[in-house]
Amino acid sequence: MLTIGTPAPAFEGLDENGNTVRLTDFTGQKLVLYFYPKDSTPGCTSEACNLRDNYERFLALGYQVLGVSKDSAESHQRFIAKYDLPFHLISDPDCTILKAYEAWGVKKMYGRETMGTLRTTYVIDEQGIIVDAIGKVNTKAHAAQIIK
Repeated sequence: MLTIGTPAPAFEGLDENGNTVRLTDFTGQKLVLYFYPKDSTPGCTSEACNLRDNYERFLALGYQVLGVSKDSAESHQRFIAKYDLPFHLISDPDCTILKAYEAWGVKKMYGRETMGTLRTTYVIDEQGIIVDAIGKVNTKAHAAQIIK
């Protein structure tokens, strides 16, 4: 994981609508940047819905929320529509952002090792500095992990 107190890596990606999203778009705002493996899977749905259910609270505290996965923009559109997600999702099919944020690596599942998305969340302050890094995400209570 990236180190707390260091600048967040610059990124640029396309959201579910094909709009370019950059880290610099959030200058002056706090950002919850979360990385997740796959749209509409049980754990990822729990996590997204927990963030959705606490979205107004995030906004009230000055946070924006942004998700990143390898899924396509079309998959993100379906995921957002099905679960009424109020935040944008970036499509990162070539893992550029995932790798920059050390959210891509070896995963162990059922005794096998594969490369994949490591469920990770970073909280970035108004100046673009990482102020929190969460690697052991509780998908059902992730907002509470972020807002301590």
